[in-house]
Amino acid sequence: MNIARESYFMTKTYRRLLRIILLCLTQLVLSGVVSAGERQSLETVSQVDLNRYVGTWHEIARLPNRFQDQCAGNVTADYKQLDDGNIAVVNRCLDDEGMVDEARGVARVVDRSTNAKLEVSFVSLFGWHLFWGDYWVIGLGEDYEYVVVGTPSRKYAWILARSISLPAEAWERTQQILLKAGYDPEKLEKTRQTDVPRQ
Repeated sequence: MNIARESYFMTKTYRRLLRIILLCLTQLVLSGVVSAGERQSLETVSQVDLNRYVGTWHEIARLPNRFQDQCAGNVTADYKQLDDGNIAVVNRCLDDEGMVDEARGVARVVDRSTNAKLEVSFVSLFGWHLFWGDYWVIGLGEDYEYVVVGTPSRKYAWILARSISLPAEAWERTQQILLKAGYDPEKLEKTRQTDVPRQ
């Protein structure tokens, strides 16, 4: 590896570390300002079948957030069930230079009666996962063709789909779900997705 390329990867690793730290601090702040009443005010779907939910999802849109600033497009999330009942999470995207940016974490179910309320952590210290963030399923297609994910704070929201695009009717349903949940759908940022081979 030449010096220029080594410097590039060191810089990229440094930026990724800063994003992780920022995400952790954000989660700590949000956990302190969101009251129990506010946490209960966000309605989730009645049931999530985790066996159907795992697999690959493509990001269709999101509320802008700092820890995804580096993502220029082709954002995906891969979920895989683990033996301990948790879910392995691998988020990928392409940055402005066409390089793959990847974050690995784990999700845990916090409401076993519905499986619709989860927490996700991307920080591990000696095997212990720290700084858990909310991941609530507030909308889900009948055939698990799309999902709307939100948080009680309404600071974050994602629309994911099994394909790189959504039909107009399904897109409209996601907008109504977000509107009903107290979000402003106009603030969503659509994700650039192109049909390219997975890296």
